[in-house]
Amino acid sequence: MIISKGALNASIIQSKKSPRALSALSSSNYFNLHESHGRQQTRNIVGLVNAIDKRVYRWAKSVMPPISQTEQIALGSGTIGFDRDIFTGSPSLQHLVDTYNPKVSAEEQAFIDHQVDKLCSLLNDHDVSMQRDFTKEAWDYMRDEKFFGMKIPKEWGGLGFSTHAVSQVLAKLATHCFDANATVAVPNSLGPGELLARYGTDDQKEYFLPRLADGTLIPCFGLTGPHSGSDATSLIGSDCVVEEKDGQLGVRATFNKRYITLAPIAGVVGLGLNLSDPDGLLGDKGSAGFTVALLERDHPGLRMGKRHMPLNAAFMNGTVEGEDVWIPMSMILGGQERCGFGWNMFVECLAEGRGVSLPAGSIGAARGVASGVGAYSRVRKQFRVPIAEFGGIQEALASAGSDGLITIAGGDLMNAIVDNHEAPMVISSVMKQNCTERGRRIVEKGMDIAAGSAICRGDNNYLGNAYMSLPIAITVEGANIMTRSFQIIGQGLTRCHPHMLDLIKSLQAPPSEEKQAVEVFVKQFHKIVGHGLMNFGQSVTRGISSTVVTKTRSKNAFRDGDKLVDYHEKQLLRLSANFALTADLCFTLGGALKFEELLMGRLADALGAIYLGYATLHHYQRRRGVDGLEALTEHAMLRLETEAQDALKSASDNFPGPLGPLASTVMKVGCFPLGNLTRPYREPSDNLTKEISKLMTTPSEIRDFFQENVYMTPEDSSSHHQMSDLIRAVPVCVEADQIATTLRREKRQPTTAEAEKIAKADALRDALIQVNVFEHLTTEEGQEGFVRPALEGTEERMVALERKRFDHAA
Repeated sequence: MIISKGALNASIIQSKKSPRALSALSSSNYFNLHESHGRQQTRNIVGLVNAIDKRVYRWAKSVMPPISQTEQIALGSGTIGFDRDIFTGSPSLQHLVDTYNPKVSAEEQAFIDHQVDKLCSLLNDHDVSMQRDFTKEAWDYMRDEKFFGMKIPKEWGGLGFSTHAVSQVLAKLATHCFDANATVAVPNSLGPGELLARYGTDDQKEYFLPRLADGTLIPCFGLTGPHSGSDATSLIGSDCVVEEKDGQLGVRATFNKRYITLAPIAGVVGLGLNLSDPDGLLGDKGSAGFTVALLERDHPGLRMGKRHMPLNAAFMNGTVEGEDVWIPMSMILGGQERCGFGWNMFVECLAEGRGVSLPAGSIGAARGVASGVGAYSRVRKQFRVPIAEFGGIQEALASAGSDGLITIAGGDLMNAIVDNHEAPMVISSVMKQNCTERGRRIVEKGMDIAAGSAICRGDNNYLGNAYMSLPIAITVEGANIMTRSFQIIGQGLTRCHPHMLDLIKSLQAPPSEEKQAVEVFVKQFHKIVGHGLMNFGQSVTRGISSTVVTKTRSKNAFRDGDKLVDYHEKQLLRLSANFALTADLCFTLGGALKFEELLMGRLADALGAIYLGYATLHHYQRRRGVDGLEALTEHAMLRLETEAQDALKSASDNFPGPLGPLASTVMKVGCFPLGNLTRPYREPSDNLTKEISKLMTTPSEIRDFFQENVYMTPEDSSSHHQMSDLIRAVPVCVEADQIATTLRREKRQPTTAEAEKIAKADALRDALIQVNVFEHLTTEEGQEGFVRPALEGTEERMVALERKRFDHAA
C-alpha cells in the first residue's frame, strides 16, 4: 500500500485534534509500509527460486537422454509391487505372508502325480540326448494330455492351470529330463497361447486356441535375431511396412530370427516385427512399433525347419526366416488395433518366461542334486568311509542345499505374485539372473561331488545333461551378464523408485508444458532428497542396532523359529535401507548411470539377495514344522546377508562419477557408520555347514523336503532308474554303517541279521557306483570289421618290426 504525501499531511493535521488518532495512524502506516516491503521481498525471493528451479530443470533436461517411444512404452508396461517396497527402504515381510500363498489345486496335483510321472516314464534322458529328439509316443502323449495347453483357459480346451502349477510341472520334468522341461516351458510362457486368450480377435481365438490346447499346432515365439539378442526388442533385421494389396490392408515383412525354441517343429509362430507406416494407412487404428504377427508353418514365404545345436541339448531350436512376406492385417495378433502393442504383450510373456519357466529348471536341478548327490555321497565310500563325512564334500553339499532352498523359495513367491495377476519386470529379471546362476552353481557342486560318475554318460548319469543345459538357461531370455549389469537396476530405478518415474516424465515434457513440468520436477526432486535423508537416517540407526544384535546373538538362537524370523527380518530391513540410500545416490550420476554397469551389477547383487532373503523367510513362515528347516534357513540367510553386504561395500568403494567421492563417503557413513564394525555379516560357521550336510545325507525331513516333486519310478518297478535307486538306498546304507560302527565299538562279529543288512548295503553300493560302458559310440564303430584309426596305425608300424611282442624271444 502506497500513501500520497498530501494524504499523509491531511492525516497529520487531523491527528493534532486527537493524539490517540495520530498514534493509531502512525502505527497503521508503519505496518502497512512494512507489509508492502515484505511482500515485495517475497516476490523477489519466489522469482529467484523459480528462476533457479527453471535453470536446474533445464540443466537436468540437458543431461537426461531423451526416452524413445519404445522405452516409454516399456516404462508403462508390467507392474510394480514388492520390488518397489524394497526401493522405499522399508519392505514388509508380513505383507508378503498375507498377500501371497503359492498353492496347487487337487486337479493340478493329480496331473503332477500322474500325467507328469507317465511322461517321465516315456523318456530315457540319455536316449533323448543321443537321438536329439523324443519318440513319437512321447510327443503324442504330451499332445493328448495337453502339456502344451496348461495355461490356455478351459473354455478353449486348455487346462487353465495356475502359474504355480505350471512351475511345479516344469521343475519335476527338470529332475528327469531338461529337454522335456524346455519343450513344455515354451508353449506355456513364451508361446502366443496366453496372448491370444487376452488380446486375440474372436476369429483368432476360435481358430488357434483349440488347436494349441490339444497340441495340433505347437507354437513358438520368434523374437531374437543375429543383431538383436539380449536387446531383442530392438528388432534389428525384422522390419515390416504397412501396405495395401488387392484392396486389403496388411504388412510386407522381412525377418531373420534365430535361437527360436520349437521352431523346427512348430505349427504356428508368433513373430515380433518392427512395424512402420510411412503412408499413414493405419489411420487411428493401431500405431507403428513393436507388433506381433501369427504365421502358420505353411505361410507363403515363411521358412522354418533348420536346427541349431545348443550344446548337448536335444530340444528343438532353430531359425525363422522370410523375405517380402505378405501378412494380411487379420494375422496381426489382436488385429489392426493391436499394431504397435507388442511391447505390452512381450512384457507379459517375459514375466513368465524369465521369472517362472527358467527358474523352474533351476528348482528341478536343486531338488535333483540335493536328493541324488546327497544320496550318492552317503552311498559312495573312499578310504572305507562314506564321502559324506569328508569336510570338502560337506561344504559343497551345504552350499548346494542352501542355494536350493533360496531358489525354491524365490520360485514359490514369484509364482504367487504372477498368480496374483501381476507382471513384475524387475523381480522377473532378478529371478532369471539370480536363480539360473544359483542353479548352475548347484549343479557344479553336484558334479564336483559325483566326480567320475557324473562325467561318464549313459543311463546311470543323472547330472551330466543338466550340467550341459544350465549354461543355456544362463544365456536365453537376456544373457545373465547383461541382465545383472544393466536391466535390473536400469529398470528398477525408473520403475520402482517411489519418485523417479514422475521426475523422468517431467524431463521429457515439450517446451510448451515447461511451467507445469518444472513444478512436477521440483516437487519430485524434493521428495527424492527427503527420501534419501530418511534412508540415510534409517541406515545409520538400523546399522548400529543390527550390529549390536548380531554381535550379541547366540549361535543357536536360530533354533527358535520366532527369533529366527525376527532377527533376519531386521537385518533385511537394515540392508533395504542401505540399498535404498544407494539408489538415491545414483541420481548424482544423471544420465551417465546407464554406462556405469559395474555399479549397477553390484546393486543388482544386493537387490537380488534382499528379495531372495524375504522370499526365504516367506517360505519358512509357510513351511514351519519341517524338522531341520530352521538350520537350513539360517544357513541360507547368513549367505544372502553377506552377499548383500559385500555388494554394497564394493559399490561404496568404487562409486563412479564426478561426485563419486562425495557419494562414496555418504554411502559409507550411512551404510557402515562405524566402519568394519558395522559390517557384521559372515558366512555360516563350520558347525552349521556340517549340520546341513548331515541333514542332506541321512534320512531326515530336510531330505524329504528336497525329494518333493522329484520324479521317481514306482518301488515295484523292474526298470533301473539311478536317481530312484540312490534315494532308496540311503536308509539301507545308513543302517549298515551304524551296525558297522557298533561292531567296531563292541569288538564283535555281526549277527546273521546284521550281516545280511551289511551285505545288502554293500551290494547296493557296488551297483550304484557303476558307470556305463559301451561297445561302440558311433554307428561306424559298430560296423563289422571296423578298426579304430589309431589301432590301424599301430598295426602298420608293427609289421615293420622283427619282434612283434615283448614275450617273444629276441
